[in-house]
Amino acid sequence: MTRTLRKWLLTTLLVSGILCAGVGSYAVEKKPVEIKKGDKCQVCGMSVATYPKWVAQILFKDGSYAAFDGPKDMFKYYLNVGKYNPSRKQADILAIYVTEYYSARPAEAQGLFYVQGSDVNGPMGAELVPVMTMEKAQEFMKDHGGRKILKFEEVQAGDLR
Repeated sequence: MTRTLRKWLLTTLLVSGILCAGVGSYAVEKKPVEIKKGDKCQVCGMSVATYPKWVAQILFKDGSYAAFDGPKDMFKYYLNVGKYNPSRKQADILAIYVTEYYSARPAEAQGLFYVQGSDVNGPMGAELVPVMTMEKAQEFMKDHGGRKILKFEEVQAGDLR
């Protein structure tokens, strides 16, 4: 291998490495976004920032997001994305966050349990209350009632009334 060819290969590899590193720094982060004062629920149109204990959000792979005033409206959107945004589909979703009831902090929605039919209401009335563990969900039901506990993948449109 000639010296010129080695120099060219080394330069090419170096430039490629720099370019690849640069691309990685533009990747969409998989963490909750900070809700802005003007964010409106994508289902009902209510202000989301007004109800920080109920905020839910769907992050899209393109870096955009949809905000919701509670888990129930987030599920309505998630289960029928095309109705609320015809240019989107579930495959466009990067992550989903809801505010966990006891910690009042964002948590990945897929790992939580949802209590339906309790005496705890959200901004739009009856709400699916997200809790971290099955034990916490059972404890919540002792304190606040409820009809059933659902995992994320078990929630269906009929559960959102």
